[in-house]
Amino acid sequence: MEKLERKELILKGNMYKAITVLSLPIMINNFIQTLYNLADGIWVSKLGSVQFAATSFVWPVIFLFISLGIGVSIAGTSILSQLIGASEYDEANKYASQLMVVSLAFSICFALLGYTLSTYIIKLMGGSGDLAIYSDIYLKISFLGFPFVFLFFNFNSIMTAQGNTLAPTILSAISAILNVVLDPIFIFTLDMGVAGAAIATVLSQALLVFSGIYILKKYSLIIKPDFKGFKFDKKKLKKILEVGFPASIGQSGAALGFVVLNSFIASYGTATLAAFAMVNRITSLIMHPPMGIGAGLTSIVGQNIGANQFDRVQEAFKKSVIITLFLSFVGVILLLLKDRELIEFFMRSKDDMEVIEQGVTYLRYITVTMPLMGLFSIFQGLFQGSGHTKYSMTMAIGRLWFIRIPMILIFKHFTNLGPVGIWISMSSSNFIICVYGYVIYKMNKWQERVINVEQQG
Repeated sequence: MEKLERKELILKGNMYKAITVLSLPIMINNFIQTLYNLADGIWVSKLGSVQFAATSFVWPVIFLFISLGIGVSIAGTSILSQLIGASEYDEANKYASQLMVVSLAFSICFALLGYTLSTYIIKLMGGSGDLAIYSDIYLKISFLGFPFVFLFFNFNSIMTAQGNTLAPTILSAISAILNVVLDPIFIFTLDMGVAGAAIATVLSQALLVFSGIYILKKYSLIIKPDFKGFKFDKKKLKKILEVGFPASIGQSGAALGFVVLNSFIASYGTATLAAFAMVNRITSLIMHPPMGIGAGLTSIVGQNIGANQFDRVQEAFKKSVIITLFLSFVGVILLLLKDRELIEFFMRSKDDMEVIEQGVTYLRYITVTMPLMGLFSIFQGLFQGSGHTKYSMTMAIGRLWFIRIPMILIFKHFTNLGPVGIWISMSSSNFIICVYGYVIYKMNKWQERVINVEQQG
């Protein structure tokens, strides 16, 4: 689909088709990535529940550090899609170049900082014994892949803003397949254990980025970043920070919240932490399609706002909600019917019956609120696409810090529910934050412009 055809679809075509064309590749990509995560989890779980728990234990830390890159990527998709919708292609190219240089600089700094502080971070989180040892190994190696991760975020935002979600999907699929192939080789054949899983991931990320840069130079139809005579543009950097900073705060605040959350969960024992990690991997199979719709919605919202078509933005939002609720309810039925079978399939270690029992309990609690988790993704797509990332920030931080974590503390210290208090808190927080998102949506403040496209060029 050529650039004008795709833009025509987004701005004037059938909205269900536009949502499908943009979201389906992202859904497929999310599905592939989840299968990879599940496969990775299966390989690591064969080493033991402690090794498996370690990879989950450090993930919020990794996410905390890369949240700035995600924020810049969100800003890129929002700004670039609005400029494309307004046919300001030259300005979009200039913004893309600024985005990539800023991301690379931050990623190198964070990689060095994270590698140096890894051991101290794990101790601060409460990791000890074998959990701390395996977590430190996995975390240090993961930090080395940060520049690749940040640059791929840029590639993804540039292509998504143009409405091309297929190219990132193809690259991610190739990377995931390579990762699955490399995992058993590094983990078992080369006898590197947890370190092998991390090395396989970094190598796959490197391939992803080099391929992405090649595609940008050769096949990107609208945006082609040019770094000849590059100079930082203060006005553009300011706009990127205005849109990207709240998104970064939202992502990092959520990631830090999950670090604290993991600490609380770990206090109940390794079995509870492993059950939490396994169920999250399983539910992501169902939740990534709505997340894909939310990500696709970002570009649709941005381009239509750039073209002053707010009626189509409303239409895109409402139809995205319809599709998301349908997919979520189908997922709920499937998970409730096969809850124990799924847990037993993905938890291969035969000596971990406690993990399986806790996993089944958690899965049943979280499944009933999955439609709300889908709506959360749609609200995020709307607010990020419009450039009003302060609302997506509030939702991301509020769900954890102002609802979920306080509820967990209350259940932990004033009831005898045990781990069940965690599961109840997580389900309840999804409902409350969606009510907040709906209130913000009805206020219509997200319709105010964050970039004046009439003054560009």
